[in-house]
Amino acid sequence: MSTSILYHGFGIKGYKYLSTEYEGGAMRFRITKNIMRCASCGSRNVIRRGQVPRIFRSVPIGRKAVWISLLVQRLQCLTCGLVRQVKLGFADPRRSYTKAFERYALELCRSMTILDVARHLGVSWDVVKDIQKRNLTRRFSKPKLRKLKKIAIDEISIGKGHDYLTVVLDLETGAVVFVAEGKGAEGLKPFWKKIACARARIEAVATDMSPAYISAVTENLKEAVIVLDHFHVIKLFNNKLSEFRRNLHAAATTALEKRVLKGTRWLLLKAPDNLDETRNEQQRLQQALDLNMPLATVYYMKEDLRQLWNQKNKAAAAVFLDDWIARANASNVTMLVKFARTLSSHRSGILAYYDYPISTGPLEGTNNKIKTMKRQAYGFRDKEFFKLKIMALHQAKYALVG
Repeated sequence: MSTSILYHGFGIKGYKYLSTEYEGGAMRFRITKNIMRCASCGSRNVIRRGQVPRIFRSVPIGRKAVWISLLVQRLQCLTCGLVRQVKLGFADPRRSYTKAFERYALELCRSMTILDVARHLGVSWDVVKDIQKRNLTRRFSKPKLRKLKKIAIDEISIGKGHDYLTVVLDLETGAVVFVAEGKGAEGLKPFWKKIACARARIEAVATDMSPAYISAVTENLKEAVIVLDHFHVIKLFNNKLSEFRRNLHAAATTALEKRVLKGTRWLLLKAPDNLDETRNEQQRLQQALDLNMPLATVYYMKEDLRQLWNQKNKAAAAVFLDDWIARANASNVTMLVKFARTLSSHRSGILAYYDYPISTGPLEGTNNKIKTMKRQAYGFRDKEFFKLKIMALHQAKYALVG
C-alpha cells in the first residue's frame, strides 16, 4: 500500500505504510510516523523516550473491518524541555477510532438509526451514540442568539405524568434555540441569561395565555411585544364550549334533550365548512342548536371570534373585539361572560398580532416532530442527547429505510 492511499483512502497524512495483516475477517494496516516533531513547539530536536502500541478502527473496505496499528512515540524536546507523545493527526488520542471513521458514521446516521449504523460498522450502540452526541454538542450546544428578533415559547409533554420540556423557537430561521426540562418560568431562567450575554434585541414573543410565560417575558424582555397565539385563544374557547355542552347534557331533564345533545361535541367544534353532509352532521348540529338557545348563542359567538384575526387592520380588530366582548356580556350566559373577562385582560396581547403577525404554529409543528422522533427512538435515556437532537431538528433529513 502506498502513502497516497493512506492519505486519500483513510485520511492519514505524515505516516509511512509498513505491512498488512489479515485475521478474523478484518484487515490491520501497520504504519509509522515519518518525521518526529515536538507536540508542543514543533521542533525536530527531540529524543525518543519510549513508545505505546495503539490500534484505531478506520473506514471499512466492503464488509471487512479495517484497523490502523502503530507505535505512538513519546518524545523529549531539547528546545522547550517538555516530554510529550507525538500528535496523531488522523485520530483523537482519547478515542479508539479515526476521524475518517467518525465522519463515515455521521454520514450513515443521516439516513439510518443508531442501531443500524452500529450493526453495519460492527461496533457497539454506545460508540455511535457518542460520536453523534459529540458532533451535535459541537454544532448546537451554543447557538448564536445575537440576531434573535422573533421567538415562540411553548411547552411539550414528553412522557407520562408531569414530564415536560420548555422549547424556544426562532421564528425567522425555524431553529430551536433553547430547550429546558420542566415548564413555566423556572425553565426559562438560563435562556434569559444567554439572551443578556448575547445582547439580543428581541422584538416580539409568541406564546399562549399562560400567566407564567407572560410574566417571565414581561420581566426579562421589557421592550418585546407579547403576541398571544390565536390558536390557543380558540382552543381555550373550544374547551369552555365542550364543558358547557357537557353541563347542559348533565342538566337535561327530558330524554329528547339528552339524545340530541349526546355526541354533538365534535360537531360544535368543527368549522361549518367541514361538516360532513353524508353523515347528516349539519342537520344534527342544527337540531341541537334549535333545542337549546344558550348553546346556539355560544356556538355562533365561537364562529364570530374566529373572524377577529381576519380584520383589515388593528383599529378594525380592536372595534371587533370590543363589540364581541359587549355582546358576550349582554348574553347573560355565564361561560361567555367569564370568557369575555379573559379576553379583556389579554386585549393588548391579542391585538398585537396586527403589529407582529406571528404565532406558535411553527413551534407546534416542531413539537410534533419531537414526539415523532421520540417514538421512533422508543424514548431517550440521555436527556442531554435528546435536547441536542431537538436543537438539530431543523436540519434533520429523513429517508425511508428498508
